[in-house]
Amino acid sequence: MYRRTRLIQGRQSAWVEMAGKRVLLLCSNNYLGLADHPALIEAAVNAATQFGVSSGASRLVSGTMELHERLETALAHFKQTPAALVFNSGYAANTGIIPALAGRGDVIFSDRLNHASIVDGALLSGARLVRYPHNDPNALARLLEKHRGTGRALVVTDGVFSMDGDLAPLREIVRLKTDHKALLMVDDAHGSGVLGEQGRGVAEMLGVADGVDIQMGTFGKALGSYGAYAATSQELRELLLNRARSFIFSTSLPPAVLAASLAAIELVRSEEGACLRNQLRSNCDQFRNSMCSAGFTLSDGNTQIVPLMTREADTTMRFSELLLAEGLYVQGIRPPTVPAGSCRLRFTLMATHGHDDLAWAAERIVAVGRRMGVI
Repeated sequence: MYRRTRLIQGRQSAWVEMAGKRVLLLCSNNYLGLADHPALIEAAVNAATQFGVSSGASRLVSGTMELHERLETALAHFKQTPAALVFNSGYAANTGIIPALAGRGDVIFSDRLNHASIVDGALLSGARLVRYPHNDPNALARLLEKHRGTGRALVVTDGVFSMDGDLAPLREIVRLKTDHKALLMVDDAHGSGVLGEQGRGVAEMLGVADGVDIQMGTFGKALGSYGAYAATSQELRELLLNRARSFIFSTSLPPAVLAASLAAIELVRSEEGACLRNQLRSNCDQFRNSMCSAGFTLSDGNTQIVPLMTREADTTMRFSELLLAEGLYVQGIRPPTVPAGSCRLRFTLMATHGHDDLAWAAERIVAVGRRMGVI
């Protein structure tokens, strides 16, 4: 269970160098391959030249710069919401937004497999945390009814679950939150830029964006930059601006990061962005089909996150090491990130992976899997 970091030399691309060896990167959240896209690099360099390298303060002191407002305006337009507020990271967003919306006397309903930052935000709030079985709207309905009239009800769910790659049943959840007059927050960190016709995320894909009160997303995954946001109403933006402690008490994001995020939104909305999403879907289908055909056990999801179930931690980490020796870097996931007995290799696909890359990888994964008896 001991953790250690692995050093990647150079840029985050489909192929990277580790310990002087060229390896195929299969565990990055850089889903569209934008982390080293020329448009984002150029925007960051130009912004640093024009605006400097730091904002110098928190947003409510002197740290709100022209690029912060431009990014929030672009975000609201992209997500088709009245307003947006930028946070420094996904973790900072969730631990700031949730305590701003709920407190003592309120109830937070959270999917059992929600990201750790959602759990931490709920614990910080002081509200009662009620966890419902994963993706079970019927159980959520019973719990909402049980706690009806107990302060404010806030339902929080991942849009795409980061360790399983499956989607939240948002159509049913939106109906429930409406029936029970609850607030609904969706963490769409792994759907933003990837899902939906315009890349707006899982709420767009399922046609329920109008029923989601707060869409949280990040820039550090498919959008290739850094930071996070809440896309919401003007009233809730003002509430977060005044009550979200992770927003109020942090130095704001620097100009280069903001400019790269602006460039990423523009790219995602362009024809190139649509082509990248199509390529990513094609890569996902190819890789998932090759793993299923070989006899591996995969999760039920159908996104760019493809967990290959290995069950035990020792097996998982040995599998990861053997694949690295073959030239494939994929990280093993074990407790406490996932429950004991559900360890996995979490493969993540990128639009910049070539079909030949993935075919080459599949051959080696299958060979090592057979050698280890995982298949």
